[in-house]
Amino acid sequence: MGNPCHYALFDLQPDFDVDLNDLSVRYRNLARQVHPDRFADAGESEQRQALERSANLNEAYQTLKSPARRARYLLSLDGHDLPLEATVQDPAFLMQQMHWREELEELHERADLAGVTAFKLRLKDAQLALDERFAQVWRDAALREEAERLVRRMQFLDKLSQEVRQLEERLDD
Repeated sequence: MGNPCHYALFDLQPDFDVDLNDLSVRYRNLARQVHPDRFADAGESEQRQALERSANLNEAYQTLKSPARRARYLLSLDGHDLPLEATVQDPAFLMQQMHWREELEELHERADLAGVTAFKLRLKDAQLALDERFAQVWRDAALREEAERLVRRMQFLDKLSQEVRQLEERLDD
């Protein structure tokens, strides 16, 4: 059966800019149609296909709703798979990473919830800037290297955002 294109599952054209509300509505409608429970009385083959369709739909939705995962996926559609754990070969960004990590550690040591909130807002701004730049360059083959660099940065910021959320939860307790 193979894995259909994530965009095709939702009847969307491959693009970085995705209306997340529209995607969510499409997902809910499709999820109801392919939910394995609807095929409980079907034969084993149909049940297996329903499970596969449901899993494909869930994977597609998770990928398309995340800017970093969506960016990686778009590059992979053009045959440019990036490893999940690609290292950033960008000295300026590596320095920025170190600065952010040190700042986050200090916020943790001081148990500074207000500082974490401000840090989170700055991080969100950085993520939006990367998203905007990726949207501008991903289609241009001459800028493929930059697009790949941006995806690596996006992946790092996603991980850092998760760490910030975890710290925020610990400090909030």
